[in-house]
Amino acid sequence: MNAVNNSNRARITVAALVLILGAYWAGARFGPHQPTKVEALPLGGSSSPAATAIGQRDATLTNDESINVRIYRQASPAVANILTKATEYDFFMDPVPVEGAGSGFVIDARGYILTNFHVVQEAQSIEVVLGDQSRFPAKFIGADQRNDVALLKIDPKGKHLAALPLGDSGTLQVGQKVLAIGNPFGFQSTLTTGVVSALGRTVQTSQTTFIDEAIQTDAAINRGNSGGPLINSHGEVIGINSAIYTPSGTTAGIGFAIPINTAKNIANDLMTDGRVHRAFLGVETVPVGGWLGEALDLPVKEGLLVERATKGGPAAAAGIQGGNRIAEAGMRRIAIGGDVIVAIDSQKVASQLDVNLVLNHKRPGDNVTVTLFRGGKKMDVPVKLGERTNN
Repeated sequence: MNAVNNSNRARITVAALVLILGAYWAGARFGPHQPTKVEALPLGGSSSPAATAIGQRDATLTNDESINVRIYRQASPAVANILTKATEYDFFMDPVPVEGAGSGFVIDARGYILTNFHVVQEAQSIEVVLGDQSRFPAKFIGADQRNDVALLKIDPKGKHLAALPLGDSGTLQVGQKVLAIGNPFGFQSTLTTGVVSALGRTVQTSQTTFIDEAIQTDAAINRGNSGGPLINSHGEVIGINSAIYTPSGTTAGIGFAIPINTAKNIANDLMTDGRVHRAFLGVETVPVGGWLGEALDLPVKEGLLVERATKGGPAAAAGIQGGNRIAEAGMRRIAIGGDVIVAIDSQKVASQLDVNLVLNHKRPGDNVTVTLFRGGKKMDVPVKLGERTNN
């Protein structure tokens, strides 16, 4: 991903306008009348009459159309329609079956599939339908909830699976052509096209989750596209389609994808160790912006007041101090008297999201410099990051 200065990085908050695409609470829920399935185009390469007819049609295509057709033929067999089943409970606590749908894509011929975590979150069963309509039960391998990436596994049972090559999202440029393939509203193997509209966005999707360095695209994506691949003109996956900006609940031409470089690291951790290795600082904090900083007579207007440093955690081991007395603040009790963190590795932090964004680029064992105020004294404290045990 092209470097983006922290000072001018755009942040888009969730409000009602950033819609996570996928199963259950934001996905396609099907009633008795399901959309007609769309068949993937057959792969070429034979001398059959059908292949000859395809070749004759291809000869009439423009260069841009040829790219679209070629990428679709290559990629669509590896794009998965992910069907989930779960149980919710109504007002009377009676169980209600719920079906959801999203997208995913095969990244390894052994049957590993990448998707969004929210597509399979709380699913009790998962079924994968590939481009040729073959169906497989899927096993949930693991996920990084904060980055909304999940890894599934199917058993191909001797079937040769097409797998999509993963590109390098760090080399993307605004204006590059991109293609999205997925299953919007249950219409399987749907292709849309567009360009990279912007890079380096931070899209907050909840209080604790975000898309860091998001790829913004105008390729049309809708509910059910979530978890599907965003592909460059070489046929390489450069992102996972995850959210749209929408005032109306449908596409407004602004979609966001998780960079594939982020997803590759997560997939490698899950395939190798069955869990994601996430950096851990070990502090519980409260933002001090606004009235709280003034009420406590703190030396800064923005930062994070450390209420507690996790016992035995990296911050505590480095000497970072939590509060030593309790004060009433509105409707809650706050531990005060602790350090006020204002930056990590020279990046200003004023919220837990800011901390998560910094740690998202770190690994357990990395060393960081935490800049803080203790009383009126500014200090730089070196901290060796630990590993978070829950994702």
